[in-house]
Amino acid sequence: MSGASERPLRADAARNRAKLLDVATQVFTTRGIGVPTEEIAHAAGLGVGTLFRHFPTKEALLEAVVVRRLETITARTAQLAAEAEPAEAFFACFRLVVDQSAGKEEFTRALAAAGVDMHASLQESTTVIRAQLAELLSAAQQAGAVRCEVGLPELIALIVGTGTATEQLTADPAARERIFEVVFDGLRPR
Repeated sequence: MSGASERPLRADAARNRAKLLDVATQVFTTRGIGVPTEEIAHAAGLGVGTLFRHFPTKEALLEAVVVRRLETITARTAQLAAEAEPAEAFFACFRLVVDQSAGKEEFTRALAAAGVDMHASLQESTTVIRAQLAELLSAAQQAGAVRCEVGLPELIALIVGTGTATEQLTADPAARERIFEVVFDGLRPR
């Protein structure tokens, strides 16, 4: 990397980058990744040149959205673990990971088609999140809030399955909430 790209962004540039990521995350999640970058720049109230200064390609923007989601998960999970009771932290983190994963498969497919290996570039973040989930699961089980026979592989499978199910119900928030209730009820001890 050149020295210029390693320097911290000016405050206004950092705000513009954050705004572009906020808008791109919302637009890609609700409307799909087919939305042109020009529409994202316009929705953010910025010029397309500003978008391309921060993200030279649409794939770079998609990758930044995915990375940001993982950063959000790790930061929020650490906060939940530190501030909430084990059961509350566990179930809130489960919901957070499901919510932040919306559209992930579509993003990953698009990036793979462009030659971006997301699994390799996100391996470190994914490892951190898996470790956080394992700690939250253990704490919730020790507190008697989650069934003891549930392991990390089952938890991850449930998160992925719940994410797939809830993506089908974005137009029906009550049905989406029922999915969480059923899954959470199944995780609790009998």
